Amino acid sequence: MSSRRGARISDEEINELISKLQSVLPEARRRNSGRASASKLLKETCSYIKSLRREVDDLSDRLSELMNTMDSNSEQAEIIRSLLRS
Repeated sequence: MSSRRGARISDEEINELISKLQSVLPEARRRNSGRASASKLLKETCSYIKSLRREVDDLSDRLSELMNTMDSNSEQAEIIRSLLRS
């Protein structure tokens, strides 16, 4: 967070941000038993982001392998390229 005086976040804003995080984390939604501590929720958020990054890397590797095995002029390759552009 910024150390500038005008950039302070109120407790209400922090609580709202924590609630938003809790609503998007699969583990926190599944728990559904009240609110978790802010530090636990931030740790879960970091873990979830890391797992998403690993999943993106894995899917990227798999896509590269797939593209290397197919004819670059094929209809399937063109479909994949068009999906990647969107």
